[in-house]
Formats: sequence, C-alpha cells, structure tokens
Amino acid sequence: MRKWLREIVHALESGQAVELVSVVEASGSTPRGAGAMLAAFPDGRSLGTIGGGSVEHEAQKLAAQLLEQGGSALRRFRFVPGDAASLGMVCGGDVAVQFQYLPAGDPAAIAVLRDLMETTGGSLDTWLLRELRGETITAMGTADRNGTRHLASAPENLSALLQNRPVCSGGWMAVPMVRAGRLYIFGGGHVSQALVRAAAAVRFRPVVYDDRRAFSNPELFPQAEETLCGPFAELSRQITLTPDDYVVIMTRGHQADHEVLAQTLRSGVKYLGCIGSAKKAALCREQLLAQGFTAEEWGRVRSPIGLSIGAETPEEIAVSVTAQLIAVRAGLPDV
Repeated sequence: MRKWLREIVHALESGQAVELVSVVEASGSTPRGAGAMLAAFPDGRSLGTIGGGSVEHEAQKLAAQLLEQGGSALRRFRFVPGDAASLGMVCGGDVAVQFQYLPAGDPAAIAVLRDLMETTGGSLDTWLLRELRGETITAMGTADRNGTRHLASAPENLSALLQNRPVCSGGWMAVPMVRAGRLYIFGGGHVSQALVRAAAAVRFRPVVYDDRRAFSNPELFPQAEETLCGPFAELSRQITLTPDDYVVIMTRGHQADHEVLAQTLRSGVKYLGCIGSAKKAALCREQLLAQGFTAEEWGRVRSPIGLSIGAETPEEIAVSVTAQLIAVRAGLPDV
C-alpha cells in the first residue's frame, strides 16, 4: 500500500495527472469487491487491481481516455451472459466503478495521499473518505477514530462509514487503508518464515520474536515490520500488546509455547493461536488451569490453529493460518 501511494504522489509531484479507479459497489459474484483500487498513469502503466480480466481491461481503457480529457466518471459493468451491457463473463454480478481525475500537482490530493503514507506504519485504523456527487468526487480526506482530516466538514454519518470493510453510504465512500494492530509471531522457524510472507501479502504487519538471534535475523523476514530477540519469559521488556493485535505462537518447543501463552492469555488481543496437535493443546490447557487461569480464558486460544484444509508443508500451514487471520479481521464468527 505504501508503494502504491508513493507512486501516485511521485507522479503528481512530477507533473503527471493520475486517474484513480475504484470499485464503489459490487453485487453478486464479482472478481473484486468494493474498495478495490488501481491507479492509471499517462505512460500507460497501472498500479493496483480492481479484479483483473475484462472489467479491469475495460476500466484501464476508459481511464486512459479520461486522463487525456481530464475527466471523471462513474460506470457500471455487468457480468451476466447475454446481457447487452455485459462484459461476457459468467460471474453473475455487477460493479460500479468510479474514475477520479487527480490533476498534476494537485496540492489537496497530494496532502491526503501523503497523510495516508505517513499513517501506514502507525497504530490507528485509518480510512480514505471521498464525497461523490453525480460522477465527480467533490471532497477527499482521511479519518480515524478521533475524527477527520483535510475535509471542510465531517460526514454526518461518519461513525457508520468507519467500518472494517469499504462502505458507500449517504454520498460518501470510505475505504479502510490502514488497519491498527500488529501480528506478533513468536518463533522464527520455517513455518513462521512462510507465515510472514503470506500475512504481509494481505496487509498484516508481522513482528517476529525469537530467543535466538539466528532466528530473529531481519534477513530471514524481509516482509516483517520488525524482528525482536529476547527470552520468551520476558516479553514485556519489548512488547506491549493491544486489543488490535494478533498473536501466533509457534516456538521451537512446548515449554517456550507455554511461557508465551502464560503472558498473552490475558492480553485481550484480537487473535491468540498456538500451533500444535489437539493432544498438545489439551496438555497446555491443563498446565494453564493448574497455574490459575480459567477455562473461559483458555477458550480464547485457538489451538490447533488455521483453517482445516489438510495443510502439511510450512507454506500450506501459512496459508491456513493466514486465512483464519483474515476471517477474524473481517469479523466472521466461529473460524
């Protein structure tokens, strides 16, 4: 996301206009849902995606035309076989796509996009807000739970807009751009290395912690936001967990797993999972109950972790765990 924003800002500041293409509504079965975005540049490049295939091809062609004209538009694409307005796909849905013209050097757009760039490493949920009137974006700003920035006045329905998913309501579009919370991965082995790659690709912010320097080496985790090294029994020296954080425990042994669980079980994090078999989970439960934790507290632990997809290799396990993390982030129950 930061690279995407940086490319747009660089183009605007170097005298190029940009067409920002966004899915604002989606119904039925579609390649991408509301909130998907791409940026089209005068040299024919595009960065990002609204789903690929025919819809993206047609959107890119229209974006190129609008860039030359300096125009904005709102278009609907249908995926119904035989329909006159269809793109010939069999998905059975339709999308509304907004084309927003950003003039070269536009100080207002640059300020908003730079604001988003600066918040990508922060700890606040942040949204891109845009007001849509007809086919034109008439205002653009950012928002977090504390209020809005770069807008003359906040939307009346601001609280309804700031959801965990893109929202289009009352003439406003809100897209979550920065999600608060980090993904703390305890243990730096092969599965952790695969998990960092998979989780970072879907905009989690991994932090890896191991008590061995060889397994908390930043070179092993180029996609991690941070790597930390220290005793598993002393996490609080370097880490303060929040309710927005996610914790995955996959150390090299049962004792270290237990030490991390004992320090994180009452943290109130959004997700707490420990790798291992059902037998290992039962043993961990017995030890923690004997240590004074309650059955209700243990009930917050996901162990074994990940969705049941028959995963065996580190990469497959990483996909399974990442899928479960996505579901929790989206607020889906019982995953």
